[in-house]
Amino acid sequence: MSLIQLSAVSHTFSTATGQLPVLDSLSLSIEEGQFTAVVGPSGCGKSTLTRLIAGLLIPDAGEVWLHGERVVSPRSTVGMAFQNPVLLEWRSILKNVMLPLEIVSGSMPIKQQEERARFLLSLVGLDGFEDKRPSELSGGMRQRASLCRSLVHKPDVVILDEPFGALDAFTREDLWQTMHTLREQEPFTALLITHDLRESVFLADEVIVLSGRPAHAQHVLKVDMPAKRTLEDLYSPKATEMLAELRKQIQVAQGNTVSVAS
Repeated sequence: MSLIQLSAVSHTFSTATGQLPVLDSLSLSIEEGQFTAVVGPSGCGKSTLTRLIAGLLIPDAGEVWLHGERVVSPRSTVGMAFQNPVLLEWRSILKNVMLPLEIVSGSMPIKQQEERARFLLSLVGLDGFEDKRPSELSGGMRQRASLCRSLVHKPDVVILDEPFGALDAFTREDLWQTMHTLREQEPFTALLITHDLRESVFLADEVIVLSGRPAHAQHVLKVDMPAKRTLEDLYSPKATEMLAELRKQIQVAQGNTVSVAS
């Protein structure tokens, strides 16, 4: 059984001007240990998808399943990282990373909580910054701490909602490589929402292209690249071909060209 399963999920929001259908019979599955990226036109429902999986929204139709259980309420077994790191300024970086353990793992001794947080911070290169406040760190360093916080309680799935979108190109690429380091040391299942096609190909095992709103799964691309990747791999003929296919699919989703086969 897949770790995450969406079956014919539809969702509509009420707005000041009427009903806004966002998702339309969206079905997809994500296997345990898989890294899946979701791309699509702006406003097509990518962030709505993450909230449905996390249990923060309930679909109007269809079902969302996580580890064989139907999702009907917020799940503590889901870790989340966003474009804004949302770190608490009055807490040290170490205490920010430990926060999920305080909430969902109250039985774990404080010493073990701290060891777990320090281990993750060391993986992302934040040794020596544990006692700093968020304002004392760069944007990239704050995002590294946010990634650690999303993983610290060993969630079933990590949802990454454009966590690198606000960073400069060099910092963003550095964090892509950090993500591969984290996966090697701390295997996890991930769902990445992104507008960056290069990011999706570099990080993911598969890329799902959503159609225009109301969205369905328009196309699924299996990423044919080594598990351990370098930035140079993005300039390979295979990567170039995959990026061209994704760009074409995005054009279709935006209604800018004739339909192509999935």
